[in-house]
This record gives sequence, structure tokens and C-alpha cells, in this order.
Amino acid sequence: MSATVWRTPGHGGVLVRQEVPSPALPPGEVRVRVEACGVCRTDLHVVDGDLPPHRPAVVPGHQIVGTVVETGPGTHRFAVGDRVGVAWLRSTCGVCRWCRTGRENLCPDARFTGWDDDGGFATEAHVPEAFAYRLPASADPVSVAPLLCAGIIGYRALQRAQLPPGGRLAVFGFGSSASITAQIARAAGAEVVVVTRGERNRRLAASLGFAVTEGETDPPAEPVDAVIVFAPAGELVPVALDAPAPGGTVVLAGIHMSEIPALDYDRLLFRERDLRSVTANTRADGEQLLRVATRLGIRPSTTAYRFEDAPRALDDLRGGRASGSLVLLPPV
Repeated sequence: MSATVWRTPGHGGVLVRQEVPSPALPPGEVRVRVEACGVCRTDLHVVDGDLPPHRPAVVPGHQIVGTVVETGPGTHRFAVGDRVGVAWLRSTCGVCRWCRTGRENLCPDARFTGWDDDGGFATEAHVPEAFAYRLPASADPVSVAPLLCAGIIGYRALQRAQLPPGGRLAVFGFGSSASITAQIARAAGAEVVVVTRGERNRRLAASLGFAVTEGETDPPAEPVDAVIVFAPAGELVPVALDAPAPGGTVVLAGIHMSEIPALDYDRLLFRERDLRSVTANTRADGEQLLRVATRLGIRPSTTAYRFEDAPRALDDLRGGRASGSLVLLPPV
């Protein structure tokens, strides 16, 4: 058996298409035929070298929806033909103090799909079955794929934002994760205001019924209860910290961020403003997000790309020429 993959050989912004033999399945893993793979800004950070390389010539992609086509030794959760989701968190040690206390996202030995091991910019992928999500056979791969990272990370950021019932939330940046998170927050009764650059993202936010600030770096006119910064731009952190009322929270939701300027303690942090970050996710986050998205009918705004157009998808994301969630389809 063989697979077609896109590899990033030098972490310099380049993808190379290759035909490779399918590896033998390790114990506890299943092989998945990829039906859709979301294109995430984290993939861009891996390809462009913003994140340090963990695996030479890795295959990016960690928002995978597919069908199990083979089960490895010792597997029992899934059978051939089952539809599953594969997300960023790929494995943890299971025994450290973070794993034992429900914080496996902080495990020092965690491994990640599309960074430590090959991901879903491919016709097939394999994953430890303990870290795959069971999906209904009726699930639409294109709609579900962005939920597996953009949705999960946004959901975790929203939990860490400590938004009170009926509170006001500002989101900085309006890419895939922010657009999903804003819909979840609104469905829970929050008022949401969007701060974002790029006319496409501004139009998308407005079309979904969200208030949009006049300037791309302007804080909301009225104080908010919480802010989530999705844009990987450190210069936005002081702006975000200026937005919440006393006792409010600012959450930084990205895996990578440019340098943060010096912060004025009295103006931006005093009066019990909390500044928090998000690191990966737990499997419980993923299970909860998938249930919430199903119950609320959350459907990401998606743009599909053909498999051969994977470099163009990343370039569109890099250049701000895309809005919502980007999804890569397998070759026909």
C-alpha cells in the first residue's frame, strides 16, 4: 500500500508532494483514509518554521476526518468502516502529575499530529485509537474538520475566559477558531464584538451578525467582560488588555505569538485583570466541543481546496486572502 502526502522538507514555507509506502501499524493504532483535513494557522507555523521542527519532513495537518481502513494489534475501540476525527493532541504519557489531574494538555511528553508525527495533508493517516474521536456516519467531513482544532482550542479558550452569563466578549482576529468560538459564545447568551483586520474577515463577521469595531486594532467602545486574542500578533496584547472592565480576563489562544510589548501595569493589569494562555487541549475538551457543536448546530464557514492546491491554501492563509475555515479535500 502507498499514500500521497504533502511534506514540509525544510520548514521554510515549502510543501513537496510525494508518494510514500504505507507504514506498518504500531500496536494500538488505526489507519484512516482521509476524507477532509482542516488547514490551520498552526500548520502554517509548522511549515514556515515559526515553531521549532519536531520531525524532519513532517506531513502537516491535524484536523482530520476519515474512515478507519485498518486496525493495528491490540486495538478494540474502532472497527473498519467507522468514521473518526483526529486532532492536534496525539498522545501523552498518562502518568505524570498533569495527566493524573486531568491536565494532559500540559504533559511534558505529549506528541502532536502534524508536528511530532505525520498528519492529514495526505490520503491516509494513522493515530493511536485512544486519541481518536468517534464521529457519526452521517457527519459531514468538511464541516466537522475545522472543529477538531479551531473548534476545540476556541472552546478551551472560552472556558478559560470565565465569561459570566450574558456577558460581553471581544475576539481579536476572526479566522477559523474565532468564527467558531464567537458562534458558541453567542448561542450561550453572550454579546460578541469582533476586532479584526482584513476586509474578508470583517465581512464574514458582519454576515454572521456580529458587531465589528471600526478600526482593526481599536478596542470595543464599551468595556467587555472578557477578551480572547486569536491573532498571533503580540502588539495586540496591550490593546486587548485595555478592553476589559476591572476583574475581566484576557486569554491568548495561539500556539505562537510575536513579541509582546512592555505592559503598563497600572493601566492594563491592575484591578484584578487576568492574563491567561491556552496550551493545546485535553481529550475531554474535544468530546465536550463536539457535543456542544452538535447540540447548537454550529457549522463553520468553510472554503474547500483540492488536494493538489494545498500550497495555495497555505499561501492564501499566509496572505490573508481567506476567511473562515479552510479545508483540504483528498484527491479524487
